[in-house]
Parts: sequence; structure tokens; C-alpha cells
Amino acid sequence: MKPLQIGSQAFDWGSRTYVMGILNITPDSFSGDGLAVGEDAVAAALAQARSFIEAGADMLDVGGESTRPGSETISAAEEIARVVPVVQALAAETDIPISIDTYKAETAAAALDAGASLINDVWGLRADPALGRLAAARRVPIILMHNRSNPQNAELRQRLGGRYVGVEYDNLLEDIKNELLGSTALARAAGIPDEHIILDPGIGFGKTREQNLELLNRTDAICALGFPVLVGPSRKSFIGYTLDLPPDQRVEGTAAAAAVAITRGADIIRVHDVQALVRVARMTDAIVR
Repeated sequence: MKPLQIGSQAFDWGSRTYVMGILNITPDSFSGDGLAVGEDAVAAALAQARSFIEAGADMLDVGGESTRPGSETISAAEEIARVVPVVQALAAETDIPISIDTYKAETAAAALDAGASLINDVWGLRADPALGRLAAARRVPIILMHNRSNPQNAELRQRLGGRYVGVEYDNLLEDIKNELLGSTALARAAGIPDEHIILDPGIGFGKTREQNLELLNRTDAICALGFPVLVGPSRKSFIGYTLDLPPDQRVEGTAAAAAVAITRGADIIRVHDVQALVRVARMTDAIVR
């Protein structure tokens, strides 16, 4: 795979694992790390971003809408009001690539205008057809995630949070690969070149605990599709339901999941606990790369 320029940074796939730090500008993040919404959000996001960069983060992912099981959707106008001031402030302070975590073209356009240089679409271009055209027109890379989330399959427990149950696949890996390839076909049809496509198998999105564990262990099957792969296991419920731990006690489980994904070929890990996971990535790279 050819190196990819994202903003001012070059990403040389296969040379090492890159770390994406999560900035949730939401009041209802599943992970308990949601930053303030409103005037205090910018200051809080800048402080968190500085600590992430100091710890070794390679990019920042800014999101304004929770994607936890059973979460409520918000309008593009509300999402823009949450994320654009943060993206503007980050872009003014750092040249680290900023990703906008949205499936709405309107939000993505506003974030790109504010200084973002990457789109992270949790619906793999299946939610808003205009998003692919926007990415192509702006010549920015896009992360296409696999997602079978359905509120009917969401189960919520007070201590451990939401998870998906009763989700059925004919063949887990083949179904996910085929649906990701469907998203890449949508991207190509919109005019996005292959070198601008990053795939995400969608850990935690419309998958049971057991399916998430299997998928992580078979990250290599997703990598075999020929695109850079991002994996986001951080603090997810499959860790909580495996270890019987709430979101704020899942760093070790996240570390184990990330290390396995890296050994299977993942190029990017998307995480909340940047300092710990940068160290995990560097150590795992030293062993396997």
C-alpha cells in the first residue's frame, strides 16, 4: 500500500502502528469520557488533545454524536455546533491530522472547512450518499466502518452499559468483508480513489460479545482486502462483559485487544487511553514488525 498524506502528515502503512486519540464532544458517551458541550468544550478538548499529542498520538478524532447502543441521534446543526469550534481551535494550535467522526455530509463539510483533514464514517457511506461525493470533491481520506447496529438488538445494563445481543450472521467474516467491499464500491462510485480508503471492521457495532472477540482475532482477514485497517476496541462493552468491568476500568482489556489486532496487521488503533495504548502499540510493533 502506498503511503497516504493526511493533512501535513505522511502515513507509511506497515512501518508501524498509528494511534488515533478520541475526543468525544458529547454529554452521553458510553465510555464516560465525554467532554463538556458548549463554552467549556473547547478548553476541555484542547487540554485533552495536548495530553494526547504529548503521549504520542498520531491523529485526533472529534465526534459530536454518541454511537453507543440505544443512543439518540441529533441534528446536523446541533452536531456542527458541538464539533466545529473544537476543530477550529485544534487546527489553530496543532498540525496533527484531525478526523471528523460523522456520517452526515453537512457536518463533515463544516468540519473540513474548520480544519479537519479526514472523515470517519461509522455507516460506511450507507447513511448519507452526499458524504462520498464530498470526500471525493475535497480529496480527503475516509474511514469506512462496518455497521449492523439495530436498536432492537441493544441491551442496556446499568453498570456495564449497552451491548448487542441476538445479532445473526450467515458467516461472520465473509459477511463483514462483503459489506465492507460494498462500502468501498460506494466510495469508488463517488470518485474516491482507493488510496484514500481506510477500512474499519466495526468492533462493537451490531455484533455480540463472541462475534467481537472472533472478529478481533481475525483482523488479518480484513487486512487481506488490501486497504489500511483501523480497529477501535477501546473500552467497548465486549471487554466489560468479558471481564465484568465498567467502562472506566477497561484499559487492560483494551490493551490486550489492541495488541492482538496489531499482531494481525491493524494499521491504526482508535483509543481513549492514549498514553497506555501508545506504549502497547510501540511494544507490540517491536515484537511483530
